Amino acid sequence: MTAPTPLLDGVRVLDLTNVLAGPFAGYQLALQGADVIKVEMPGSGDLARQLGADRALSEDLLGASFLAQNGGKRSLTLNLKDPEGRAALLRAVRTADVLLENFRPGVLDRLGLGWETLRAENPALVYCAISGFGQTGPLRDRPAYDQIIQGLSGMMSVTGTPDTAPLRAGFPVADTLGGMAAAYAVTAALVRRGRTGEGAFVDVSMLESALTALGWVTSNYLITGRAPQPMGNENFTAAPSGTFRTADGHLNIAANRQQQYATLCRLTGREDLITDARFAHPADRKTHREELRAELESALAARGAAAWEEILSAAGVPAARVLSVPDALDLDQLAERDFVHELAFPGDRDRPLRVLGGPLRVDGAPPVPPARPPLLGEHTDTVLAELGYSAADIDELRERGAI
Repeated sequence: MTAPTPLLDGVRVLDLTNVLAGPFAGYQLALQGADVIKVEMPGSGDLARQLGADRALSEDLLGASFLAQNGGKRSLTLNLKDPEGRAALLRAVRTADVLLENFRPGVLDRLGLGWETLRAENPALVYCAISGFGQTGPLRDRPAYDQIIQGLSGMMSVTGTPDTAPLRAGFPVADTLGGMAAAYAVTAALVRRGRTGEGAFVDVSMLESALTALGWVTSNYLITGRAPQPMGNENFTAAPSGTFRTADGHLNIAANRQQQYATLCRLTGREDLITDARFAHPADRKTHREELRAELESALAARGAAAWEEILSAAGVPAARVLSVPDALDLDQLAERDFVHELAFPGDRDRPLRVLGGPLRVDGAPPVPPARPPLLGEHTDTVLAELGYSAADIDELRERGAI
């Protein structure tokens, strides 16, 4: 059977981004078959090359944070402060479909590489700018990292319990959401361009991406005027819906429907809770959620989390263990769907590199990184040659520090 053609086959992306939000977006595009050319500063490259849990890798400019989001990309080093480096980028823009950047608003304009300049070179270009607050507004010039956005968006205010909030999420969720929004917006712009030939300027705000993802939390306030509160592991929309102690480990249960609640009570041997006046109505269960928790946990103490997961799930009650990240990655479900991929390790390290794929399948096939992450500047000569530079031209650019 012939492998399906990747969704973004033939699409060329210039990825000028650093650290996470932008590189995450570029990686999603690479997973779908785009030719993503990572444009990096000579000598140092993406700051993520120096970040991650392994100090030796970071010192070799192969930080784990970089390796995680740059599989399948080609690395082109250009000094955009040099006129010849800028000229090379403009030449690349003429053959590109997409340009991604996550500089502060105005940085590329000051370099003479802003949207108006690039659109003049390539009217069909999809230009995507990712920033903390967007390209307009009173906060546009402020620096922003994930931590800043998590706090300013209200995310931290609803994370944790009344005693522990505000709490940061345990991963850079605002960066990731911004990157996912950018990848979605770029593909949408490419669809329009396919119909009209028209390029686009896409302005992605991490703050707005975070607030969008808060979903019901923000909507409940906008629609009803009720300010959200931190509720720990509880689900404010229903009860019992949260994290429960068992004889061995924690179990998430989301018995949001009346039938699921009744089934949960029967399977735990507490049928009396179905008609208990405190819990009979869904609204009453929310009011008395702590009392209900105590009753259910006394029954759940009869078995471990893994056993209850099987029993409840088989009966149609949503339930699953609370796992560590290593245990989650070891799930048979992910192995069956080929979610984790092994690539060759960049450089001379004789061991495989394990990275995540994408959260979807196309025509039954998982998105696979087409190649390992690049060494800094690994593809500079190749890409410049594709743009029409001769070997002598490339040597001259290297000698003057433009590449």
